Amino acid sequence: MSLRYYIFLKDVLILALTTFGGAQAHFAMMFKLLVEKRRYLTEQELIELNALCQILPGPTSTQTITAIGFRIGGANLAYLTLLVWITPAAFIMAIAAIVISYLQQNNISLDFLRFIQPMAVGFVAFAAWMISVKVVNTKVAIILMVISAVLSYFFRSPWVYPLLLIAGGAVTAFRFKQHPQEKDKRLNIQWANFFLYVGVFILAAALGGITSSLPVRLFENFYRNGSMIFGGGQVLIPLMYTEFVEFKHYLTGDEFLSGYAIAQALPGPTFSITSFVGNLAMRQHGIAGQMLGSFVATVGIFLPGTFLIFFVIRFWEGLKKYRVVRASLEGISAVSSGMVIAAAIMLYHPIDNTLLNFSIVLATFGLLMFTRIPAPVLILTGLLLGFVL
Repeated sequence: MSLRYYIFLKDVLILALTTFGGAQAHFAMMFKLLVEKRRYLTEQELIELNALCQILPGPTSTQTITAIGFRIGGANLAYLTLLVWITPAAFIMAIAAIVISYLQQNNISLDFLRFIQPMAVGFVAFAAWMISVKVVNTKVAIILMVISAVLSYFFRSPWVYPLLLIAGGAVTAFRFKQHPQEKDKRLNIQWANFFLYVGVFILAAALGGITSSLPVRLFENFYRNGSMIFGGGQVLIPLMYTEFVEFKHYLTGDEFLSGYAIAQALPGPTFSITSFVGNLAMRQHGIAGQMLGSFVATVGIFLPGTFLIFFVIRFWEGLKKYRVVRASLEGISAVSSGMVIAAAIMLYHPIDNTLLNFSIVLATFGLLMFTRIPAPVLILTGLLLGFVL
């Protein structure tokens, strides 16, 4: 491996340890380090890669940085890029889950987390607001957002969310004539990574059904979720809460909120919360089982997006010229926004409905809206107040 590749991976590690704030903040840091300082690619190339990853299901910032690795050094460097990017946050979330399990097993109070749980709801509410402001700009989009929020709240089956996303994209795809037409739309499609993506999906589902093995079923659950998430980590939250808290009872609502708040305080991908959820799902199998749960959950959530970016990047230049593709994004984005609104309401239910908790939600939302206080500082302050008070 050339020296340039080692330097690139070192830069990726720096980003993994220093980029807080979700996909938009990640994009800004990538632009500063990878475009302005290192010149691995141009500003336009980074913008286009990021746009491509927003079209695909999966973690946007993770797919973007993996795609950059692919363009620089092919598939091998891309896989190394993915590993370096996700490992720090996933490992920390696994340790956090083990600590929480240990405290519970030894009847040690988790009351010190009582402030960061309503703060987590404030973070989700702020995410819903920010997504809505950016992507909901037409009457059709507003209607789709409201319908999505209502259906997401009242029908909490894990399969409702992907159906809503598909339906939303289909509705606005019919408005493709509003987009300018472009020529030269020839596609040269190489299907290997798509077949790999589908093959792993089918194999995981079949093995999970045959063996009833919890690690295999966890891998299938997270692989399926990773295949159906449009809009980043904020959209993943309602799906995971519905499936793993309300439907399968792998962890409690308080535990989930605590994990989400901790994830907000960490650099790197927001999807690292899957390491926390997978860990607690395997708590009956000891520390080794918990670490296995973190591993299969993390691999499961990130792998489909990786396969898909490897598949699509090869014919992206032609695909983005299709008006139907561009038009469908409006509906997908609006539905995603509605799902995050529903998530903010659902996540508040496990918390005691007191004036203090409601005030903490509002205060967190207000601080995120009107100040530039970093999310990690807010979360660490909440933890400190939990210990002191």
